[in-house]
Amino acid sequence: MIAPEKLARITSAMPFWMVYALPVLVWLGAVQGGWWGVLPPLVTWYLFSALDAALGLNEENADPQTDPADLTWYRLGVMLWVPVQFATLFSLIWYVGRADHLGGWELFGVFFGTGVMTGTVGIVYAHELLHQRNRLERRLGDWLLAMVLYAHFRSEHLLVHHVWVGTPRDPVTARYNEGFHRYYARVLRDCPVSAFRAEAALLARRGLPRWHRRNPFWTYAVLQLAMLALAAVLGGWTGLLFFAVQAGVAIWQLELTNYVEHYALTRRYLGEGRYEHVKPHHSWNAAHRATNWLLINLQRHSDHHYKPDRRFPLLQTYSEREAPQLPYGYPVMTMAAMVPPLWRRIMNPRVRAWRRDRYPDIEDWTPYDRGATPLPRGAA
Repeated sequence: MIAPEKLARITSAMPFWMVYALPVLVWLGAVQGGWWGVLPPLVTWYLFSALDAALGLNEENADPQTDPADLTWYRLGVMLWVPVQFATLFSLIWYVGRADHLGGWELFGVFFGTGVMTGTVGIVYAHELLHQRNRLERRLGDWLLAMVLYAHFRSEHLLVHHVWVGTPRDPVTARYNEGFHRYYARVLRDCPVSAFRAEAALLARRGLPRWHRRNPFWTYAVLQLAMLALAAVLGGWTGLLFFAVQAGVAIWQLELTNYVEHYALTRRYLGEGRYEHVKPHHSWNAAHRATNWLLINLQRHSDHHYKPDRRFPLLQTYSEREAPQLPYGYPVMTMAAMVPPLWRRIMNPRVRAWRRDRYPDIEDWTPYDRGATPLPRGAA
């Protein structure tokens, strides 16, 4: 158990600050051109995978009762990312529109590398911020999501995913044998609609119409249009293309992660529209040390769903007896997910073992595999 006084030291938080090297790497690609543009994916996907192999697992947990005042350096690292990403993204848009030394593929490399930054770090940090109760942090999360044109993620994640994970009401719970590419098309189609329905249902319970000014979709639209307008002002059509490509790369990374986190882990249907409560065994867990630095403990996903209000330094990891474990960290697993036959070879035996261990009495999994069990009672 990590004592609160140790957790409060700046040295304990510093590994999570390594991500601040990413804006520098993106800028190197823009200024130097050539193969420098591959540095962001090379570092985030391959270097951190190598570090995971070298450094192993981190199964040490912090005291979950740690005073929030002892988490200052962790909170600051997340909140400071918002202005850093904003400045990096839009200064790059301005720069590349005037950078005559960059050819077509080099430009695409800068666009792609920026998306790796805004997806690997920006969306993950937005996820941490939107789970907090204070208005400042939630608004900062909205800004990060607007920078990748995925602002509805806040509504979908809080009102749908965390409530209905592991049921057919949750679009981002990947089904057994569902390849990533089919899954990706499905969530891009279903999640915005699902998020709006959830907000409309929340307003209806308060006696308000779905297009009331309190619907956050108005905020999402204004922020995203403002980001697009700024990109156009700074970089013209090139700026808009830059913004769209980096947003697409970021969204693709987010949904790859969502795919990995809950693949085929379903909650037992209890009858009459009721499902069992969410437990740690309904999310894949990973304790790979370096990637947890990169993704601020997102791989401790079992505890995140069990205790969604916990800030990332206090998330607990679980043993294999308590939660299903991924064989590798997220970078390797997301690369495997891009090749469905490889993914099924790695993960389907683990899913079947999980089913035998947790639900030995369920003989027919076909309704769960097809998402055909009844919708949860009260689902919007």
